[in-house]
Amino acid sequence: MSTVQFAGLGTKWMFGLRTLLGIGFLVTSQGNRVLSQRASTLSQSLSSTQSSCRELHSMAHPVKYLGQKEAQGIDEELFSDYSFSVDQLMELAGLSCATAVAKAYPAESMVKASPTVLIICGPGNNGGDGLVCARHLKLFGYEPSILYPKRPNKPLFNNLTIQCEKMGISFLSDMPEAKVTDEAYNLVVDAIFGFSFQGAVREPFGAILSTLKKITIPIASVDIPSGWDVEKGNPEGIQPDMLISLTAPKQAATHFKGRYHFLGGRFVPPTLEQKYQLNLPKYPSTDCVYRLS
Repeated sequence: MSTVQFAGLGTKWMFGLRTLLGIGFLVTSQGNRVLSQRASTLSQSLSSTQSSCRELHSMAHPVKYLGQKEAQGIDEELFSDYSFSVDQLMELAGLSCATAVAKAYPAESMVKASPTVLIICGPGNNGGDGLVCARHLKLFGYEPSILYPKRPNKPLFNNLTIQCEKMGISFLSDMPEAKVTDEAYNLVVDAIFGFSFQGAVREPFGAILSTLKKITIPIASVDIPSGWDVEKGNPEGIQPDMLISLTAPKQAATHFKGRYHFLGGRFVPPTLEQKYQLNLPKYPSTDCVYRLS
């Protein structure tokens, strides 16, 4: 065989090898794409199945809605039997509220140029939840302002107030009129009264609630819409767009007509949940809130 013939055979052999390798590459690439598409489809199917399972669980085992005494009993056991501290639960509750707000009203989707939020805090633990919520909203990129007209002289609430001030969160001296509130803010967080509230609403909160009934921007209520009976609700009271139930929903939540109902406070020990037959839903992944409706 001549040198020219040998070189020609070598060229053909190399061309054939490259062709085979090219075909193999194409087959492998197409195979990877098919596998990737199938994996994506399977992932979506699993996600849909998990969602359906949660819905079926909720239908078969509905979440329990608590009366006032039962809610108070659970709180007392968390403090006494399970050794939770007030500020510990308050931090978890406030974070849950801020997280729920961020899910329902993302900062980038707010109508006004700045993602302004007004948090109105009452004198009790519900107000403390509001202070924590404001701090986390600030960290989430919102521009919160706080109205805190009745401040208890206790270290816990003083510390929460200082934390907000140090983060540059402004405190209002008075409740703005309804028109001013609508123009200045995208959302109001109602953290005035919790499930322990009873009796008549005292000033300045009566006037504040009257103003809230006139505003047109959404209201997000923490645990209970302020001014509502914990078990019977209040058809004449404020009607929030969002309710963030903490630990477990209260019976008043059955009268809630807003768009967003979240459960927050992922801290209930399983034994306590079983004792009170709360039937809490399974929180998704590492989320601290669960959307009920």
